[in-house]
Amino acid sequence: MTASVHVELGSRSYDIVTGKNLLAEAGALIAPLVKKRVIIISDEHVAKLYGQLLVSSLEAKGIQQNGIILPAGEQTKSFAVLGKLLDELLEFNPNRNTMLIALGGGVIGDITGFAASILLRGVPFIQIPTTLLAQVDSSVGGKTGINTRQGKNLIGSFYQPQLVIADMATLLTLPKRELLAGYAEVVKYGVINNAAFFAWLEANGEKAIAGDMASLTHIVQESCKSKAAVVASDERESGLRAILNFGHTLGHALEAETGYSDVLLHGEAVAIGMLLAMRLSLQRGLSKTEDYERLKRHLGKVGLPASPGAIRKFDAARLIEHCTHDKKARDGGLTFVLAKGIGHSVIAHDIERKELETLLAEEL
Repeated sequence: MTASVHVELGSRSYDIVTGKNLLAEAGALIAPLVKKRVIIISDEHVAKLYGQLLVSSLEAKGIQQNGIILPAGEQTKSFAVLGKLLDELLEFNPNRNTMLIALGGGVIGDITGFAASILLRGVPFIQIPTTLLAQVDSSVGGKTGINTRQGKNLIGSFYQPQLVIADMATLLTLPKRELLAGYAEVVKYGVINNAAFFAWLEANGEKAIAGDMASLTHIVQESCKSKAAVVASDERESGLRAILNFGHTLGHALEAETGYSDVLLHGEAVAIGMLLAMRLSLQRGLSKTEDYERLKRHLGKVGLPASPGAIRKFDAARLIEHCTHDKKARDGGLTFVLAKGIGHSVIAHDIERKELETLLAEEL
């Protein structure tokens, strides 16, 4: 069953359309937004699975298209690949009405969105996310960017898509590890502002991970509703939107220490980061032990890592150094999103280095 979530941003508003087998209907959904031509950007894995299906759907509506295939993996979000992508895009002689389509996971969505924001000073683009992580998080809200050696997503822009098409059927081809990585972001929404959703996940999350289509559809739609509401109230993360980074400050630090590699996927890092943030919340008296245990129990139950030690040995000083490069940091101060129990969150701009040292001394 097809459903739609509206992201209300005035002239930059758009819909997130969810449903099964939507790629076959993509041409009809996209046609009202396209002047003449689109350029599809995908990675080598996703293109093999869904590229022709999308092309056929576009051709059926008379939409001209070109395609660019990028390497798969987090390393694609780099200056080097961005430069090559822009060169290839310019070879197609685009104009400001040329639509880019990001077909893939969060990496493809992030780099395509950033390229769209700077190509000819801005061309329209559409997100067709094919991973759970991208469907519930990175495809929604207009955050685009690339990584640098100093940290993740430090170069980028806020640039909203014209449309998001989330085909639930694409989730059935995901390896379980990738599905779990996306599920971590789903859990985040329950912790930060939706206690009822967290309780639903405790009862039904395993079914979703096992591939139950009704459960998967529900978690995507609920997550998109949650994010759409936050983005609509704070598009450029000047305040409230920062709560969406729960678990990400130390999560990004862990990713940086593993070289943005398959040693630790983004969602896995976020799962560990959420537990560390909950422990920090516990240290500050914002949460109770049962809140921490409840989160830890659920993440462990579905199969997500619960501590840095489950991955490898990390150095606390290096992790804290990465945190100082976090985008939320203010004038050298450390900023964390903390939990006030399950279902409520608060942004703390006064985290002291000593607090992190205490936390990591216990966890590492």
